[in-house]
Amino acid sequence: MLTFVKSQSKYSVFTQTGIFRYTRGMTRLRADILLLLTALIWGAAFVGQSTAMAHLGPFFFTGTRFLLAALVVLPFALAESAKGPPLRRDHTLLMATVGLVFFIASMTQQGGLLATTVTNAGFLTALYVVLVPVIAFIALKHRLPWIIWPAAALSLTGTWFLGGGLSGLNWGDGIMIFSALFWALQVLLVGSLASRSGRPITLATLQFAVTAVLGLILGFIFEPISLAGLVGAWRELLFTGIISGGLGFTLQAVGQRYTPASDAAIIMSSEALFAALFGALLLGERLPLLGWIGCACILTAVIGVQLAPLFVPARNRRKAD
Repeated sequence: MLTFVKSQSKYSVFTQTGIFRYTRGMTRLRADILLLLTALIWGAAFVGQSTAMAHLGPFFFTGTRFLLAALVVLPFALAESAKGPPLRRDHTLLMATVGLVFFIASMTQQGGLLATTVTNAGFLTALYVVLVPVIAFIALKHRLPWIIWPAAALSLTGTWFLGGGLSGLNWGDGIMIFSALFWALQVLLVGSLASRSGRPITLATLQFAVTAVLGLILGFIFEPISLAGLVGAWRELLFTGIISGGLGFTLQAVGQRYTPASDAAIIMSSEALFAALFGALLLGERLPLLGWIGCACILTAVIGVQLAPLFVPARNRRKAD
């Protein structure tokens, strides 16, 4: 999941470097298709993250995965460095801190997949969308949008249904909810730091790099490492590292430049649906009717939180008139 740089103005480095000059003819429909492809890739990545656990431990897999992602995005970061503002020392330290938060979010998500299904993981991770404004309200005193209260209630109801009641939730589901909390914190930190530093691609690369270093170190310390394990998981590593990480990030960057926020909100939320789809097709996962009702509740809450604020200004203007 790569949701960390959402402001459309942040992606100018891609057009400045000339790497994506073909996007001059990009239409809204093509941009929507790119975002749908991105959501499909990220949904499928949950399957790779799950099946890789048969060959590698969660620390070493996460470290290797994001090492590949860092190498893929590094050329764009170097291009950004050549054209962007100098990177201040305090920004570098803050980026490292964001990298630590990103590591915890990624690592807890990966660990949770040891005990929960790909379907549950996809929908429970999506809870971060609801948690972002809540954290902003508590920590930053931001005004809490009205939609949060019904969305939070709907999310809790959906989580209850998805797990088949409180007794149906296992420790993996609990870790996924904990992971969603750190994804929400990461989104808030990146949203602020990317604007202040003017180096969003560098920030993304450092996040990957910090996660790679910490994951590999902890993997070497706590997990058995073997060449056979790496060979056994090479497909998952290439897909989640290069395709989901590097390509997914790039497609998101291009697509969000040319499509409205309302389109992007709905399309990117389909990541959870694709996770469920690939879990069913590739892993044979099945949900009871109550579980699908829970998924629908969570997805409705996620989309509602993203879309409701778009209609508030227009409504206020009508009242003023």
